[in-house]
Parts: sequence; structure tokens; C-alpha cells
Amino acid sequence: MTTETDLPIIDQADIEQNKTMAGLAYILFFLPLLTCPDSQFGRFHANQGLLLLILGFAGSFILGIIPIIGWLLLPIFAIGVFVLAIMGLINGFGGKVKELPLIGKYRIIK
Repeated sequence: MTTETDLPIIDQADIEQNKTMAGLAYILFFLPLLTCPDSQFGRFHANQGLLLLILGFAGSFILGIIPIIGWLLLPIFAIGVFVLAIMGLINGFGGKVKELPLIGKYRIIK
């Protein structure tokens, strides 16, 4: 489990300048990487968006191939991914450096 000290320390000016791109990272994860590649805040939320995308695709694929039980769990899983996306949007647009529950501790984009 990560603690608050494990989160990157990001300059307040970087946060204020790139809030919009950080929020949009949960719709298109690579958007902050293209528009503000040097922003640590944008990269943090791009990583969170990528993790959410991988979770969504992998979970949907796995539940989709499991007959009956998987098909019944798929809508519940989709709602969970949607809730995580809304949490990420709120954190990104709000200028918060807060990891998503369960998946946020992993780093793909550094």
C-alpha cells in the first residue's frame, strides 16, 4: 500500500498550468504526453489513465470469455471502471495528485 510520501511532489505552477490535460488523460491517456510532455502532473495522470484503460480492456476481455457468470459480472465491472474514471477526472481537473484505488500504485509511465 502506498502512502502520501510515495506520491511525486509536483510544482504548484505545473499543476495550475496542466489541470485540463490531466483531467482529459482519463478519456485519452496520451493527450498530456503530447501537449505537455515535460509536465510531471500530466505524466502522473496519463499513467493513471493508461492503467484504467488496461484494466478496462483486460477485465472486459476476461469476463467476456467466461460464460454466464462472467457475462453477468461484466456490467458491474463496467460500472466500477466508470466510477474510477470519474474519480480520476475529478482529481485531474481539481489539481490533486491522488492515486486511483487498487490500480493507482503501479507505474508504467514515469
